[in-house]
Amino acid sequence: MLLGRGYDGPRARRRDRRQIPRVAPHPLQEAGDDWTLTWAGHASYIVQAAGKTLLTDPVWSRSLPGRFRRLHPPGVPWDGLPRIDAVLVSHNHYDHLDAGTVRRLHVATPVFVPLGLGAWFRRRGFRDVTELDWWEAAPLGDLAVHLVPAHHWSRRGVVDANESLWGGFVVEDEAQRRRVHFAGDSAYGAFYQEIGRRFDGFDATMMPIGAYEPRWFMRTMHMDPVEAVQATRDLGARRLAAMHWGTFLLTPEPVLEPLHRVRVAWEAAGLDRDDLWDLAIGETRIVPP
Repeated sequence: MLLGRGYDGPRARRRDRRQIPRVAPHPLQEAGDDWTLTWAGHASYIVQAAGKTLLTDPVWSRSLPGRFRRLHPPGVPWDGLPRIDAVLVSHNHYDHLDAGTVRRLHVATPVFVPLGLGAWFRRRGFRDVTELDWWEAAPLGDLAVHLVPAHHWSRRGVVDANESLWGGFVVEDEAQRRRVHFAGDSAYGAFYQEIGRRFDGFDATMMPIGAYEPRWFMRTMHMDPVEAVQATRDLGARRLAAMHWGTFLLTPEPVLEPLHRVRVAWEAAGLDRDDLWDLAIGETRIVPP
């Protein structure tokens, strides 16, 4: 969901954007034995697991429709990515499904999407497209990719509202008892507890913390930082890797507020500070088992 400029004004936003943590764009190595998460910006994570490299909601473009320009370049340049073994797309909004980035992918790249979104990729020549309903899974080598519930919506044009599904993903190596959760775009809901029960916990969750104001309007589609911490606890996830903030100015909250609020909420919940991964753009963390 995209809204215009916020109440803190363009001058304050230009000032605050310089304080968004980031590292110099750098290339990534091929996936090895370690599980790693690298935040490229917004909801784009590079997940390396079981020797494979996966992209979540990849957006490498400089701007989105509606003149929403990214505040900083992606944390990993496109030509610095290793071989992409699969792409996971949570839904069809422009800040999660970017046609310009998709055109850079080889059409043989496996793509995992919610029900109803596969045709968009097939029209563009992609040959290995897997559509999933909530709670369905498909194999990817030694991994399983599950689609799990989220509370959101879909629309890409004028008359296609909710004609395709939306969701989050679980990437799991059941034999090694390793799994991470990618929330996609979502409001808070009791379904996080159900996901936690079904999967018996996660090594980490990639959870949105931004684009939540004004609450009267956004609460049905985007969680705020306090709810993101609660959703992490509901999942039984050991670590929260933050996302969906500091890349595009979609809603009116101050640029740095999501970062400050999630830190306060994490501390208030009595959780280990080392398990809050408020990553800089371009930062990589190894996910301990």
